[in-house]
Amino acid sequence: MPRSRLHALGVAATLAWLSACGGPASRPVSVLGSTSIQPFADLLAEQYEKDQPGAFVEVQGGGSTAGLQAAENGLADLGMCSRALTPAEARIFIPLTIARDGLAIVVNRHNPIHNLSLPQLRGIFSGTLSNWSDVGGKAGPIRPISREEGSGTRESFARLVMQGSSISRRALTQESNGSVKALVLGDPSAIGYMSLGLVNDEIRALQVDGIAPTHATVLAGTYRLVRPLLFVTKGAPSPPTRAFIAYVLSDRGQHLLEIEGLVRAR
Repeated sequence: MPRSRLHALGVAATLAWLSACGGPASRPVSVLGSTSIQPFADLLAEQYEKDQPGAFVEVQGGGSTAGLQAAENGLADLGMCSRALTPAEARIFIPLTIARDGLAIVVNRHNPIHNLSLPQLRGIFSGTLSNWSDVGGKAGPIRPISREEGSGTRESFARLVMQGSSISRRALTQESNGSVKALVLGDPSAIGYMSLGLVNDEIRALQVDGIAPTHATVLAGTYRLVRPLLFVTKGAPSPPTRAFIAYVLSDRGQHLLEIEGLVRAR
């Protein structure tokens, strides 16, 4: 049987199981974790509450590590994690991929560079390449901007780009996609990384190895810097949580995420 047919059957079975567990109830559903997923979860929660009167979903940030800890300790119904789980984490949590996201490398619109290779990116963020002239740009210092420890975005970047090399301590650390974007917007020498779904015309996403980060290239698998966006639970979710998960996985929920620049879950 074709893989797409198997996937369709799997999604249908998941939604049928979730629906059989009951619809939304009055108890709030708490969702906590990744700041990359947070704006999308906020959007889903807002629309879900409109579509399901009486339902309530509370969304908070804090980072992927905080989301996993909250789910493990029962402080949140759903943890948000913007990276793949480690083998140890996979033994604790039930992961649900709600979408896939390109990890965009972003620069100021006045920066003349349009493409970097993975080795060049690794050199920039490890500190071995420190001048834009080293990568074909105008002479001037490169100011790399990274995410904080515990960030799923940072861990995805480390896995996909750094591949064992350490991010330089000279890289300026920020705690959200929004703050990375703000610094790149205001500094022609800056370079950072963030969720492709949150990039707009104010900054520019670079090609990596000649491939632009777009919905189409992420979907096709030609853009290599791609990560899963996860909801995780520890054990079986409650009926209200199951109802919200079913909404997120439905065509309605997936379409909302696609409009925002993400690629629907396979």
